Amino acid sequence: MSGIAAKKIGEAEDLVKQAEKSLKLSMLKWVPDYDSAADEYSKAATAYRIAKSYDKSKECFLKAIDAYKNNKSWFHAAKAYEQIILLSKDADKLHEVEEYANKSASLYQQHGSPEAAASALDKAAKLTESKHPDMALRFYQHALEVIMIEDSVRQAAEYASKVSRILVKLRRYDEATNALKKEISLNQQTESYGQIGRLVVALVMVQLARGDSVEAEKTFREWGNCCEPEEVSTLQTLLQAFDDEDPELAARMLASPFIRHMDVEYAILSKNIPLPQGIQMEKKAGDTAVETNDAEDEGGLC
Repeated sequence: MSGIAAKKIGEAEDLVKQAEKSLKLSMLKWVPDYDSAADEYSKAATAYRIAKSYDKSKECFLKAIDAYKNNKSWFHAAKAYEQIILLSKDADKLHEVEEYANKSASLYQQHGSPEAAASALDKAAKLTESKHPDMALRFYQHALEVIMIEDSVRQAAEYASKVSRILVKLRRYDEATNALKKEISLNQQTESYGQIGRLVVALVMVQLARGDSVEAEKTFREWGNCCEPEEVSTLQTLLQAFDDEDPELAARMLASPFIRHMDVEYAILSKNIPLPQGIQMEKKAGDTAVETNDAEDEGGLC
């Protein structure tokens, strides 16, 4: 053990003794001093964390949380749960994050801070997404639910985008279809028409990945007039290629520069969509673009 770690453990042990003393009753002290105990346990937890004594740090944070709850300090208790989440990362115990993230969010809501609740879930999702994408998805979905209660449409659209993209990453295309439709609806409420165009492209690709070119065509007919001319031209030609069972043309459309520069999940998706007749071809971003006719108005919602 290093000198710094030993010093911090000594500090932590002294703080724990002070916290225990704050909770003790006596002839002249009838009520525990929860406020002082919570502060002392929190400081002890931080000292243990610096010393990399993660189990003791977690134990102290949990005792601090109990004290905060007894004092009805919901916000501070929620913040302490967030500290345990960071401890889980330090201790390589990400499987514990879900329990504490949900408890943190619940206490923030109890305090009347829904944005803080959604932010805690968002941070937990970012922490777990690379190793536990399914868990991260649940965090994003929960954050979306919390924000929707507050009717914060623009922020809800941001969380909906994260839900859509991680579902595509997980290749859960049926769920991604519904998520993208919800995301389009939220962007319609904020009149973010430029964003809707790209979402239409994403939704068409997801439906093609599902093997449902009929639904892909319906999507384009419904929302195609929200797209930019380049998007319209590419989607028209892409859908025609699937209708004609032309794998080479479909591959060139899926390699369009603007598709390859979409969010990474959709750029990867474009490379994995089964081509017509089941023929997989190498799709190169540098292929010459195919000339197409101007899009006809389809009378959508934008």
